[in-house]
Amino acid sequence: MSANPYPLGLRLAGRRVVVVGGGAVATRRVPALLDAGADVLLVAPELTPALRAHADAGRLHWARRRFAVDDLDGAWLVQVAVNDPVAAAAVSAAAGERRIFCVRADDRIAATAWTPAVTRQGPVTVAVLGGGDPRRAMAVRDAVRNLLAAGAGPLAPPSTTGDGTAGAPGRAPSTTARGGRVALVGAGPGDPELITVKGRRLLTEADVVVADRLVPGLLLDELRPEVELVDAAKIPYGPARAQEEINRVLVDRALAGKAVVRLKGGDPYVFGRGGEELLACAAAGVPVTVVSGVTSAIAAPAGAGVPVTHRAVAHEFTVVSGHVPPDSPASMVRWEHLAGLRGTLVIVMGLKNLGAISATLVTHGRPADTPAVVVQEGTTGDQRTVRSTLGVVAVDVAAAGLRPPAVVLIGDVVGVLDT
Repeated sequence: MSANPYPLGLRLAGRRVVVVGGGAVATRRVPALLDAGADVLLVAPELTPALRAHADAGRLHWARRRFAVDDLDGAWLVQVAVNDPVAAAAVSAAAGERRIFCVRADDRIAATAWTPAVTRQGPVTVAVLGGGDPRRAMAVRDAVRNLLAAGAGPLAPPSTTGDGTAGAPGRAPSTTARGGRVALVGAGPGDPELITVKGRRLLTEADVVVADRLVPGLLLDELRPEVELVDAAKIPYGPARAQEEINRVLVDRALAGKAVVRLKGGDPYVFGRGGEELLACAAAGVPVTVVSGVTSAIAAPAGAGVPVTHRAVAHEFTVVSGHVPPDSPASMVRWEHLAGLRGTLVIVMGLKNLGAISATLVTHGRPADTPAVVVQEGTTGDQRTVRSTLGVVAVDVAAAGLRPPAVVLIGDVVGVLDT
């Protein structure tokens, strides 16, 4: 293809975009389409857990079957994300007949549109096309991102050490004999800009990314095309890949000489099983870097205007997991003791058991009129908030139709910043 591509920013809000395929490539591409407000039709017999979560939440339409030509009716753009070249060519041909631009993951030359390497800094979106060379596009994109993040300065990549620390020269890389390593990176609560600078840089260096469902999808859209994306999504009370299998993938890829990033929602060590993954890597002789992330336990309430502490209101806050009912023998939480605290109580993974939790707290002395707030998908564009009181919060949440992931906060700090 001798002609240069014509760069264009598509305004897709409310416009139909068809994505064919439900695997790793679609998992990376769909979040950016949703962020653009597109009306996404996803055509695939099966979906990754991350894509299934979008479908279950009603963010996209899922046609659970193979592609049909009339799927393109009313479409403005088609993204083909399948690894079958015959099937991809059929979709591409049907799009061409209807003069619909078509992106093909399997064949850039046969495509009529390309997806650029993208970085986002607030309202600024930078998209780079590398003349068909994804590595060149990524390198330029990353240089521009560094400049935007710094606000000024030369486009020079930071020096790095083996543990991922920028700007500290003279230290030898810490890797396996074959050069592999693992980084446990907290992706933050949902807003892709809330990942740390170090975590984002390690993503740009990764050969393999093992990602949970709760990581911001736009971060996956920025990965290099050749990066292996392993979807280890854990949908609450639904399908899950065994933790042992996740550990095996981390170790095997690192021992094969790969730079592996285990990308986890929130912080790796806050109910994230990061400790188990570190121990598995250590037992296999794989070096591990841990990069803390912003936890939703604090960020989700903050996004809803609620601080976890406030002078003269709360001098303490306690974060607990509510995934086990209070009356279960498996529960490790002393709910009767928490009921007697005067500070703020933050409950994560507790939506399913919220009725039992609130009743237990009231039974053990926490006043039923204690203010409460529940924040669904905090810091994202799908954030929803319900304010209530401890005695009726479970009923109010059910009436509002809130779903996981959600953070529950109980305490007098609710409403303290209202003006």
